[in-house]
Amino acid sequence: MPPAGEAIARLTHPDAVDLLAPSIAERLAAFTAAGIGGFRLLNPERLGGRVLSLIAAELARNDVQTLAAPTAGRGSAAALAAAGIDCLVSRLGGSDLRSGQAFGALALADSAPVLAEIDAEQAFPAQDAGGLDMLMRAAAALASGLIVPETLLAGGPADFARAAKAIALSRQAAPYDGTVRRLAGSAGHLVMLSRTRKGDARAARGALLVLVNAGPAEAAAPENGPIIQRSGTPLDLGDADLSPLAPGEVRLIELAPAMPIIAAAPREPEVEITTGCAAAPRLVIEAVSPRVEGGDFAVKRVVGDTVAVSAAVFADGHEQLAAELRWRSLDGQDWQTMRMRAVGKNDLWGGEFSLERLGPHEFVIEAWLDRFGGFRRDFVKKLDAGVAQPVDHADGRALIEMAAARARGAAGDGLDAVLVRLDAAASPADSAAILLDEELAALMDAADDRPFRIVSGPQRVDAERLAARFSSWYELFPRSMTADKSQHGTLSDVIPHLARIRDMGFDTLYFPPIHPIGQTNRKGPNNTLTPEPHDVGSPYAIGSPDGGHDAIHPELGSFEDFDALVEAARAHGLEIALDFAIQASPDHPWLGEHPGWFSWRPDGSMKYAENPPKKYQDIVNLDFYGPDAVPDLWLALRDVVLLWIAHGVKTFRVDNPHTKPLPFWEWMIADVRREHPDAIFLAEAFTRPTMMYRLAKVGFSQSYTYFTWRDGKHELIDYITELTTTEPREFYRPHFFVNTPDINPVFLQNSGRPGFQIRAVLAATLSGLFGVYSGFELCEAAALPGREEYLDSEKYEIRPRDLARPGNIIADITLLNRLRRDHPALQTHLNTRFHLAHNDNMIWYGKPSPDGDEMIMVMVSLDPHHAQETHFEVPLWEFGLSDTATIAVEDLALGYRFDWHGKTQWIRITPDLPYRIWRLSAPGGLA
Repeated sequence: MPPAGEAIARLTHPDAVDLLAPSIAERLAAFTAAGIGGFRLLNPERLGGRVLSLIAAELARNDVQTLAAPTAGRGSAAALAAAGIDCLVSRLGGSDLRSGQAFGALALADSAPVLAEIDAEQAFPAQDAGGLDMLMRAAAALASGLIVPETLLAGGPADFARAAKAIALSRQAAPYDGTVRRLAGSAGHLVMLSRTRKGDARAARGALLVLVNAGPAEAAAPENGPIIQRSGTPLDLGDADLSPLAPGEVRLIELAPAMPIIAAAPREPEVEITTGCAAAPRLVIEAVSPRVEGGDFAVKRVVGDTVAVSAAVFADGHEQLAAELRWRSLDGQDWQTMRMRAVGKNDLWGGEFSLERLGPHEFVIEAWLDRFGGFRRDFVKKLDAGVAQPVDHADGRALIEMAAARARGAAGDGLDAVLVRLDAAASPADSAAILLDEELAALMDAADDRPFRIVSGPQRVDAERLAARFSSWYELFPRSMTADKSQHGTLSDVIPHLARIRDMGFDTLYFPPIHPIGQTNRKGPNNTLTPEPHDVGSPYAIGSPDGGHDAIHPELGSFEDFDALVEAARAHGLEIALDFAIQASPDHPWLGEHPGWFSWRPDGSMKYAENPPKKYQDIVNLDFYGPDAVPDLWLALRDVVLLWIAHGVKTFRVDNPHTKPLPFWEWMIADVRREHPDAIFLAEAFTRPTMMYRLAKVGFSQSYTYFTWRDGKHELIDYITELTTTEPREFYRPHFFVNTPDINPVFLQNSGRPGFQIRAVLAATLSGLFGVYSGFELCEAAALPGREEYLDSEKYEIRPRDLARPGNIIADITLLNRLRRDHPALQTHLNTRFHLAHNDNMIWYGKPSPDGDEMIMVMVSLDPHHAQETHFEVPLWEFGLSDTATIAVEDLALGYRFDWHGKTQWIRITPDLPYRIWRLSAPGGLA
């Protein structure tokens, strides 16, 4: 019998590639010869990477384009782009646009250009010309090009005019060929997105803001703060058209980078000083918040934040008070002001201001006796009680006369007119109406001499870039970027790994010291003192005849190689961070050039560094107060930082800063950030809380933390509660590194793959700052017996890795970093709220979004070996719901939706997936 049915080739099979791919390419080439200029591949994943690469290469030789529509998300899109596909295709229809869910595939533009295919089946009805206009304009603004069905261009001139408008928008948006990102703060049918240029969105190259009102009514545009913050880079919104959007409007706004604030030398605020008890202030301003105690230290925020300010303002007696919040940036701008309002009890007043520029700001609170306001308050009470007397009217008139005597211009003329009206009042009721008139209150406020005025001391506020609070770090040793342990890796060898690190979702790539390494007392494997000639030593033993902190280890490459690496990283959206370790090998050039920068023993020897029980015989420390150290050593170290900034590095992890003088750090960081407000310093200070907090106060943007050793439920809760509810919340940003080259946590040594998943989820969801040292994603845990150190530590030898080792948690880390990017709730530690779970092996917490639309909920089993189960409480009250209400839930890890009915729920979690991450939302948002 003849064959029947359809045979489907298994094109991913190796034999099929060799047998069928040439035939397919030959057939396509025949079409090309006949004049075909491009092909669209259906179900491209079925072809397999090798077949795709062969086809794409064959067509590229004939200048023929290949298009493909990925069906499996970002990973599929990246694979298609890597295979040589020219363009990705994403279908876009009217219902997609109105739902606001249309832009997932468009976000793949960082893999390859995306063409938006207008979906004829989902397109707006023919009579809805306005809807079709909006769909085509939105698609043109967000994609690299359009695919328009012929049926949508069959209506004649109107259809062609619509297409022409879309093409014009597409040309305007074309330079912004990088990532499409949906921004927070959308409401109703308003969709807010940004397009950036290829590379790191944080680079100061501006953005294209795209606003689409897919609803039937006018929609208010978002506020400046959310736009700036979610864009990931400071933007100048000064002239942006943020007026309400008409129904169906698609608005493109090109935004230039905002100029950072280059602060002048610090100046003291103007505060009136008086002497003598009688002249002492009657008013009191205290309990100002936010405030950093202990010195002239800045409150830490990121650009785009709103700073909520409160203070207790009170005075003797019962007179009415007024208070005003005043703020300014420290580059000579005038004060901005807002009248504060009484909030709650205990004389508390509140106000707020926004940080729209990068750099230092300050605020003060001014308060005074509001005599006319007090008169109005008491006069109304008397009128209501029917006890107002002529003298009460006269009291009001006397206050107006005094104000009129000191007022000038329009205010004075207005008050004179009020006095005339009072004199002509026919009755007490007419007089009362004049005295209580709101226009009179405004005139009196303008003419107020603010008696007993008092101004609080200034509080500095440092607006850093978002990466100071939210970033995902990956640490690696460049010398290990090699497949052969006997072959030293180079800076250039790092470049092929950038895509892998980017695809895991990291945005900061951190290197331990890359400087020349000394020979004296060089360490061998596992920190031994008997190295072989080929042993590479510890990179923290900085300095050799090849140079010191201002040089690159010769086997790693040159400054040209480093600059090329920085640029390549930028193109992948990665920022390079370097280790700043202030210590020296005995071979460091500074010992011979500047012996006065070191502390010498009477016998002419030097003491090596120690951190008992650890000994570092290959390292000697500098003396910041040595004979020639001030100011030369301080300036030299500052200049080292400036050198690397000149080579594109703006982020520094500082080794053991608690062993160096606090005055040095306060001066050096301030001096660097005066010209480079975007510089970030991370303190690697595993020491006492007081010192860790003081380092943050003197200028460090971030700090390593005790999270590394917090494994139990209650110690985690206690630690996060301390960081979010006590004084450090205003200045201390915890960076939750899960491991370091120095620290192989005991929990990871015996917990297997589930333990690595547990620690990754806790770090990535509890803090906006999350970091891993390479090997963590591969679940490396081999330890020196009885030690919290790695066996065959990479600090002392080259460690090639099998990056595809089975049992890795790369998928978990990639998911976590994607959720961190997509959900602002996960970009800070300050919003963490712990909730009740009736099992001490399970921790349960929520993180509300800044706009109140959702809450991310995380459940983690802390037991990597056994299944755990518990009843737990869903925080329905956070949404203003009753204990029996229903709330919608989306499982962000497993990708499905369901409803919870009622406050009490039950769950069982097993070690194969020891966590759950849910998104809770209710129609009205958070209460």
